[in-house]
Amino acid sequence: MMEQNHVLNVGIIGLGEVAQVIHLPVLQSLPQHYRITALCDVSPKLLQHLGEQYRVENLYTDMNDLVRQEDIDVVLVLNSDEYHADCAIAAANQKKHVLIEKPMCLTFAEADAIIEARDRNQIQIMIGYMRRYAPAFVQAVKEIGGIEHIGYARIRDIIGPNSFFVRQSSHTVMFNDIPEPNKAERKQRAERLGQEATGLTPDDPLFGFYRFLAGLGSHDLSAMREAIGMPKSVIGAKLAMQPESMFLNVIFDYGTFSVTYETGSDQQGRFDAHVEVYGSRKSVKVQYDTPYIRHLPTKLYIEETEGEVFKETVIRPTFTDPYTHELKALHELIVNNGTPKTTPEDAREDLVVFGMIMEALQRT
Repeated sequence: MMEQNHVLNVGIIGLGEVAQVIHLPVLQSLPQHYRITALCDVSPKLLQHLGEQYRVENLYTDMNDLVRQEDIDVVLVLNSDEYHADCAIAAANQKKHVLIEKPMCLTFAEADAIIEARDRNQIQIMIGYMRRYAPAFVQAVKEIGGIEHIGYARIRDIIGPNSFFVRQSSHTVMFNDIPEPNKAERKQRAERLGQEATGLTPDDPLFGFYRFLAGLGSHDLSAMREAIGMPKSVIGAKLAMQPESMFLNVIFDYGTFSVTYETGSDQQGRFDAHVEVYGSRKSVKVQYDTPYIRHLPTKLYIEETEGEVFKETVIRPTFTDPYTHELKALHELIVNNGTPKTTPEDAREDLVVFGMIMEALQRT
């Protein structure tokens, strides 16, 4: 077991928007927990730029070189999800702990390979479902557990373009210098994994939607599973795709109650994401805001009726963003050799739920 104040050396694979807006600044704000010691990206100019900005000397365009750096304790896998499994397994094979941004991966074969690599190398792998580390959500799960009979639940995540928030609040950079062979290999990999995951061909309208579901949907469906468990089945699903919007409605069967799942993306400059669970005399709701503006609060709303009294409670546990809580949890996990709640086995269950939804959509 490491000392509690041990500073972990971090290597980061993937320096895109989420790394620039969130992970790099959060890591830099936690000097008592982390030291950024290596960066990797396929864009040489981006790599050089961020290396200079964060004063990191160990710069790599090949993730295999990064994971072999001896002094790295933990690797953050933040690149495109086609590569998550390969990067995580390579890091594990070098005895590095790993945080994988959601979605963990796209296929069951990849999930099983990640689990096998973790067990064989006896390291920690945590999946970055940051919404589940928000104190408001943690408290909500406890409140939901006190509801004797759930009557209904609603999961909602309808957002506008991330760029709407990023361009007003952050400075990000990108360069047009990714080698053409890398672009072609990524496209081929995406098609291969997409076909393996869905059984569909790339020209099928639902083929691209699976990536949307894995990206945005993994947030909501993962939180749903922790709050109320796994659904039994999908009663029905409808996808509406327009030139500048895409919306999905799903009804999940939970046996004694149903759950409505609404998700989509359009061109509106707003972010509406929540988990809401209804009992007969109590309802619990967690409301999220965009993660691309740090420290916007996640709020917990509780409504209760006792006799003639109806009570509404609004709780803002903290302004500290969920990513900071997540990375603090990762540090504690590693130094104390604990077990994360967002394990690869847990993330694998998302693939099961994705499959339920895709099967229902193909029935319609």
